[in-house]
Amino acid sequence: MSDALVADFDRRISRSELTRNAAKGAAALDAIGAGADVPVAIIMRNDLAQLEIMRAAAMAGTVVVALNWHAEAEEVAAICDDSGARFVIIHRDLIDAVRPALVDRTVIAVTPGAALCTAYGIDAASAATDPDTLEWGSLMAADQPVETREMMRPLMRYTSGSTGKPKGVRRVGSGPRKDFEDVLARIGSEMLRLKPGSRFFTAAPIYHSAPSTLTSAALVTPGVSTFVAPKFDPETFLETLQAQRITHVYLVPTMMSRMLKLPDAVKARYDLSSVEFCVSTGSPWPHDLKVAMIDWWGPVFWESYGATEIGFMTMVSSQDALARPGTAGQMQMGGTVLILDPDGVELPTGQVGEIHARMDAFGGFDYSNDPESRLAAEKHGHFSVGDLGWVDADGFLFITDRKKDMIISGGANIFPVEIEAVLMRAPFIRDVAVFGAPDPEFGEQIVAAVEPAKGWNPDAQEVLDFLDGKLARFKHPRIIDFHDALPREDSGKIFKPRLRAPYWDGAGRKI
Repeated sequence: MSDALVADFDRRISRSELTRNAAKGAAALDAIGAGADVPVAIIMRNDLAQLEIMRAAAMAGTVVVALNWHAEAEEVAAICDDSGARFVIIHRDLIDAVRPALVDRTVIAVTPGAALCTAYGIDAASAATDPDTLEWGSLMAADQPVETREMMRPLMRYTSGSTGKPKGVRRVGSGPRKDFEDVLARIGSEMLRLKPGSRFFTAAPIYHSAPSTLTSAALVTPGVSTFVAPKFDPETFLETLQAQRITHVYLVPTMMSRMLKLPDAVKARYDLSSVEFCVSTGSPWPHDLKVAMIDWWGPVFWESYGATEIGFMTMVSSQDALARPGTAGQMQMGGTVLILDPDGVELPTGQVGEIHARMDAFGGFDYSNDPESRLAAEKHGHFSVGDLGWVDADGFLFITDRKKDMIISGGANIFPVEIEAVLMRAPFIRDVAVFGAPDPEFGEQIVAAVEPAKGWNPDAQEVLDFLDGKLARFKHPRIIDFHDALPREDSGKIFKPRLRAPYWDGAGRKI
């Protein structure tokens, strides 16, 4: 079999070339003092250089601190200080926006390629050489001793910080240097069903935990080609599936929704018959959306539920998803789950409570500089990540909502994801985010932030009329805000905290 490929929209190289480049990069990191056990922040968008750097850092034993490139300077400084990262590897055009956070840190700049510049409208001049930084390309060109190395370290991730300061999640107890690569190999074979000749593709931002882990799993599975896009565009994504004969895909529900809203003639234009397996994680996947995707692509979809702290926990096939609407699947790789009440008492089958899980396959974790939060999250040897749900008699887990997102109005528990799933069925709504706002009488009231579909004249009453007969009246929004565009991450996922904050600022209590 010919050597598999690793590619973005600018370059494609063989996997053996990626390994050689990563080994050179590991030597370069060693040479500047960013080697074993040294925290290094990476602030990059999706490209092949990012994959090379992440693998180089892993080979060098570097503790990689992956940051969202949308972060403000103050956020970058806080995470670098908390993690101890004195080195920052960053796409060159992003430097100016976070320059105050880079003072007294060694900055290694990476020049964005043509595809990135096109995707994000980057002026080539903004990527000009900065004399105050090192250059990754120059470090790689230096004559450093190169040795074959194995991957050593999982990445250090920071939680989203939607309810307070982000917490750094460090993976611990991974044992010998080869262990984490073994975990990735298990993910590749057992969860992604990768095999020699498979072709994996994602446009999800790799600074996030799930796409990073799955992409890394593809990179360590023998004979698998890996493709990344600089950002998600619905039709470009379909073009790539056809052109590259992609077999394995990572998507999130928002991406699926955007593809489904393409004109039928556009959707019919592309041959997707090569796709064997598509996995989704990270956000609720409404049942109607799942059914629509299965009708279009066939029963190739799998959903996984997981958390940065614990790892991937469940999987559910298309067949089981159709048979048990709303399920996130059964625990995987020897994991166990408990549903607990507020006092830590295990609840019986079918009752909603806080989800606590344990996944020994991924090792343990701790929070950087915050052992109290780690201890508070554990009950009966299982860890909470703040979600609510229940388990049926056959061990299938159902996620009700985020504990922090649940709205309590007039004593009733209301779950935004249920309302969002119904509203997304409205042909006149492109996207929606539902959340709670303070209410002097009921404690909280329901707010729906709506992004109208093209050509619709926004009408709050039309939204409420659509909900009639579909949801109980107490679940109807009392406030409907219309937005030309909802604030989003690269994946299309909505920055809900930004929408929620104006309602809670000055309310005298926390979100």
